[in-house]
Amino acid sequence: MPKNASLSSKLGRVGASLLVVALVSIGLTLWVTWQLEGGAAAVNEAGRMRMQAWRLASAVQASPEKSAELVRQFDDSLAVLRSGDPGRPLFVPQDPQIRDRFAAVEALWQTQRGQWLSTPPPDAVASAQAAGHFVDAIELLVFAIEQNLSRLTAILNLFQFVMMALAIAGAIVVIYTGYWYVISPLGRVQQGLRTVEAGDFTTRIEVDTQDEFGQVAAGFNRMAETLQSLYEGLEAKVVDKTRRIEAQRMRLESLYQISAFLARASTINELAHGFAQRVRVVVKADATVVRWSDEASQRYLMLASDCFPLDLIEEERSLLHGACSCGSLQPDARTRVIPIVSHHEEPVRHCARVGYQNVVSVPIRFQQRLLGELNLFFRSDIAPTADEIELLDALASNLASALESLRASALEREAAVSEERTLLARNLHDSIAQSLSFLKIQVQLLRNADQRGDQARLHEALDELDNGLRESISDVRELLLHFRTRTNTDDIEQALQETLRKFQHQTGLPTHLQVEGHGLPLPPDTQVQVLHVVQEAMSNVRKHARATQVILEVFKGPSWRFVVRDNGVGFDASKAAGESHVGMKIMRERAMQIGAQVESVSSPGQGTTVTLSLPVYEIAASDPAAADAVDVAAATLPAAMLERAGAHD
Repeated sequence: MPKNASLSSKLGRVGASLLVVALVSIGLTLWVTWQLEGGAAAVNEAGRMRMQAWRLASAVQASPEKSAELVRQFDDSLAVLRSGDPGRPLFVPQDPQIRDRFAAVEALWQTQRGQWLSTPPPDAVASAQAAGHFVDAIELLVFAIEQNLSRLTAILNLFQFVMMALAIAGAIVVIYTGYWYVISPLGRVQQGLRTVEAGDFTTRIEVDTQDEFGQVAAGFNRMAETLQSLYEGLEAKVVDKTRRIEAQRMRLESLYQISAFLARASTINELAHGFAQRVRVVVKADATVVRWSDEASQRYLMLASDCFPLDLIEEERSLLHGACSCGSLQPDARTRVIPIVSHHEEPVRHCARVGYQNVVSVPIRFQQRLLGELNLFFRSDIAPTADEIELLDALASNLASALESLRASALEREAAVSEERTLLARNLHDSIAQSLSFLKIQVQLLRNADQRGDQARLHEALDELDNGLRESISDVRELLLHFRTRTNTDDIEQALQETLRKFQHQTGLPTHLQVEGHGLPLPPDTQVQVLHVVQEAMSNVRKHARATQVILEVFKGPSWRFVVRDNGVGFDASKAAGESHVGMKIMRERAMQIGAQVESVSSPGQGTTVTLSLPVYEIAASDPAAADAVDVAAATLPAAMLERAGAHD
């Protein structure tokens, strides 16, 4: 077999060879069997002719008509032996001796046939002699055929033995072929697989053929080479992957820690310096600088630095746009590495002088708005990866958010202070300023009465001054009461009781607090405004009602309601004017700030009822620290940032 032949071709050739041998053996066996069957039939037919010869000898004497029939049967039998009968089968073997014997029988029959049909027929002695001669000739023919059949039987036995030997040989050939072409290559593949399973990837299978098993062996060798390559590089890949995962974990941890610090920082100085220090440690930079730009991005202010030379801090505390590689950001700028090539070049002369070779510029953005720049200085070459650039961008974004949060908090505190100052100014204007104006008029009247010597008018003016001063002192105390009252975020009832207690101490009027229902605590800012409205309503009672009792009713629920009732003289609401009208205006302004409504119901001699109705609050604040006063002296951003805040808000 050629070695490059396929397995199917090899097995086909072996099978075809065995099939040819088997077919030849079967064909020869069938041929011999056919010859035996035909010869046996010829022996039977010749034996029947012997019987017919004796019958013919007897019939010639007894019945001439019957003898003619027997002669005809002899003719038919000889014709059958001569030409054969494939259907039986019957034929005389093609052997020269047999043919000679058969020719002798035919010749003898042709000689005797006329005698058997002659008239008169031969006598009994002649008939018996003729029949005896014919039977002897047939006996010789039968003997010759039987000898031929004996030889054929011997040949058939030989063929059977040969076929048995061929069957054994074929089985051996099949087993050998299967072992050589299938079992042995398959065993080598299995042995190779077991070796690979044991961890030895250096094993190889010898490829000595180009058949299917040769292709399998070649594929196994390629697989083993690949596995060996993968296994040999697996440890390095695992180490590399572990290093990457560890680096990513460290980046995430750094991002978390810096974000947590930014969330805790309360001043711009603490925020910027802490951020600069932590970022320098994370990226292993030699120095870091945080710069903040003005509204037009034409000047960059250094907010903080870490490990940056002092002389450079003084020189670059404020940079014009384009004066240096730092502070030259465009609106669409991205994180980039700026090489510092020579200290003779103007844009980088400062950095090159102290030995920096590269600076990484990270833009600081908040909601697509460029706010500043983070500079990282290195004394060696630096090529940040995509992950490191993403980390730097995330840190810069968190810094921008934290700074904007501080700015917003500063603006809120400033707005709160401004609001309180406005309220104080309005209260001073509506109460003390009017009282002082009244006192000024009384002083002028007092001076005029003194000049005229009008003692009655003089004493009257002094009484008015005395009453005005007492009213002013009462207004001042009331303002102090307003601004000293604190709220309790868990329940406003305590603050209301304190307000009523101070009012009772100040005026001597009995007060009573009634609380009904249940509801969630009010937000702290709402509680402050509610207290101010209640205090203003009670201030009107003190000034105008001339009441003997004050009742404060509180109805808790989804929508809170506060009702201040007095049993004073009341007033005509349609003609209300003066200080009471100013008080109602102040109460309505405070109520509008929290979305509430104030309603005043009164009539002369029936007292006054002031009702404050709050909107529905789905969620109320529950943080006790929220009730503390805001420290307006907390850290604020630079003036430039506040100016920008005013421009953007």
